[in-house]
Amino acid sequence: MAKLVTPSTELQEAYMIFYQEWIASGEDIVPWVVSVDPSDFDAYVRDLNEAYLEEKVQEGWVPGSTYWLLDEACKVVGAVNIRHRLNQKLLESGGHIGYGVIPSERRKGYASQILAQALQKTDALGIREVLVCCDEGNIGSERTILGCGGQYESSFTEAHGNVVKRFWITRSGS
Repeated sequence: MAKLVTPSTELQEAYMIFYQEWIASGEDIVPWVVSVDPSDFDAYVRDLNEAYLEEKVQEGWVPGSTYWLLDEACKVVGAVNIRHRLNQKLLESGGHIGYGVIPSERRKGYASQILAQALQKTDALGIREVLVCCDEGNIGSERTILGCGGQYESSFTEAHGNVVKRFWITRSGS
């Protein structure tokens, strides 16, 4: 079973392989934090690990936590960004949890593992109503969200025309 870990400089080589695969794929990178240039890796990891601090949050943003998903061989295969609260943009089309798996590791159950473990993190934050979104047409992500208890609420059309499906996952608080 893969596990979520806090970003660390010890994982630089594994992370850079993960990052380069995303870049080479030409796909939109999800979650957005993976698209940030990690050239200054120490600063990148520090920024990720301090993003939950209110005093570090830029205007228009919310506190968040990022984790990397490591497989059994300590390869970074995915990442998740958990927003501790929602602003208007996140309520419309971003949600509390954004996650992604690199193309070469898809269809192996990693997305379900990321989301299930991310929901444990939202439990610890006291978030009982968790919004998770995916692009319309992303059947794999939609199935993952539904499999973790997601209930479809509505779709939202972003300014550039992309349609996002919105799902709520209700947590018991235990």
